[in-house]
Amino acid sequence: MTKRWKQRPPGSTWGDWGEDDELGRINLITREKVLQGVREVEHGITFSLSLPLDYPGGTALNQRRYPPILRPTEDLEHKQDVFYNVVASEQIAPIFTDVWSDDVVTLWLQYSTQWDSLSHQGEQFDADGDGVAEPVYYNGYRPGVDIVGPQEDAKGDGSGSLSFARHLGMEHMAEHGVQGRGVLVDLAHHLGTKFQPVNLKTLQEIMAADNVVVEPGDVLLLHTGMATQVLAWNKDPDPEAIHTTGSYLDAHDPALLDWIAESQISALVADNYAVEGVGPGMPPQTDMTPHTLLPIHNLCLFKLGVPLGELWYLDKLAAWLREHDRSRFLLTAPPLNLPGTQGSPLTPIATV
Repeated sequence: MTKRWKQRPPGSTWGDWGEDDELGRINLITREKVLQGVREVEHGITFSLSLPLDYPGGTALNQRRYPPILRPTEDLEHKQDVFYNVVASEQIAPIFTDVWSDDVVTLWLQYSTQWDSLSHQGEQFDADGDGVAEPVYYNGYRPGVDIVGPQEDAKGDGSGSLSFARHLGMEHMAEHGVQGRGVLVDLAHHLGTKFQPVNLKTLQEIMAADNVVVEPGDVLLLHTGMATQVLAWNKDPDPEAIHTTGSYLDAHDPALLDWIAESQISALVADNYAVEGVGPGMPPQTDMTPHTLLPIHNLCLFKLGVPLGELWYLDKLAAWLREHDRSRFLLTAPPLNLPGTQGSPLTPIATV
């Protein structure tokens, strides 16, 4: 029994690493798992696994997420004039030759290549054991207390108007360091880029064909080809095709959900939008009983503590691995160490 919950969701990892754990299965990236990743390095070749962070372009993929807004921080020339006036008043006249640039960005943290944190999705669940479901997040953390929505701007500086995570924020992954062994499954090579679900049977057939083995603590990456197409659209994506490109994990296959749990992967990554299928390209849902919209998000973020990576760029890495009959590599993929965030852009690096 913990301070925050009396019962945990069936099959969850709540409490497995202590009642205050905020890392989930990132705890499985141990010193030995880091060494396993390092042992995969033979050629010293690195691959950036990030799209440019101003891709996919526009808001066709998600109307709540916008491209970055980049601008200078201030008029540096004006500030320099003020400094010169102060210096001149003291009868000192140095001549500086420096040229400065400084900028600021407004960044939607889950617009492009990203991590979903454990505070990104929760569920209505009876964690108190009183017969009434209440909103909770991984390990029983609560909205309004641990994950806080928009607040009054008491300071007048904008700091009070933001939502933030007092717990389960991305800073915990960043401080732990996300570096270990990555394992890639090349769905696109076998299935092409047709929009289609991948159940456990298909996934295991592809893994067997390519001799891919996933072990506890590994980060599993799925190459579907979607991010490659996003890059080809050059920030002007087809508003319909962007929702119907590339394969995705079949979240309605119970055997696949069981496998994700039993595999003990530390994180799950894809080069598509959500790892599982979502959006206008999906069949309409007719089940009117209470259920989760995104079963893999629910399983990974809420129950297991497995962070999800989305819109990673895996094309060049997948091609190199196939050419060299490999599937494993050293993965370095920490999020931004920005406390309180529910997601984070990143530039992951694979080293082979």
